[in-house]
Amino acid sequence: MFAVIRTGGKQYRVAAEDVIKVDKVRGNPGEIVQFGEVLVVGGDSITLGQPTISGASVAAEVLEQGRGPKIIAFKKRRRKNSRRKRGHRQEFTLVRVTEILTDGAKPSQTARPKREPKKPVATAPAEAGEPAEAKPPKPKAHPKTRARAETAKKPPKAPAKKPSKPKSEGKD
Repeated sequence: MFAVIRTGGKQYRVAAEDVIKVDKVRGNPGEIVQFGEVLVVGGDSITLGQPTISGASVAAEVLEQGRGPKIIAFKKRRRKNSRRKRGHRQEFTLVRVTEILTDGAKPSQTARPKREPKKPVATAPAEAGEPAEAKPPKPKAHPKTRARAETAKKPPKAPAKKPSKPKSEGKD
């Protein structure tokens, strides 16, 4: 069974267990959202809406709220020293379609409970011979950084001396 839904000014063809990226929809990860604008429901028989099908909806679980890549709008007017640079990141919601509902049915799944962040497990105390806290080794410098450090250690060169000319004692 499939359905065509409209959300965010766009239309999506979805089926159960499809993962789609739609424009931002309210809801936290794990919650169930419903899309009420169903245009077509298909399967054994196709039902077309005029413009939507009354009583039909699509239930989906919010997987993630995110932002897309940065789009840069740069405008320049030549010879006028006029430039404008604006950045924009479009927000989106990643959802997994759980079921397609018809005849005003309610979603059978409910929102999943929020997971608690995992707490670090306490380690056993260190033995008497080992230090309590081991310091990690220093990271090695990159080759370029090392080369710069070596050149900085060299003493500056003295300016070259000009050979001295014998002084003339006078003109004869």
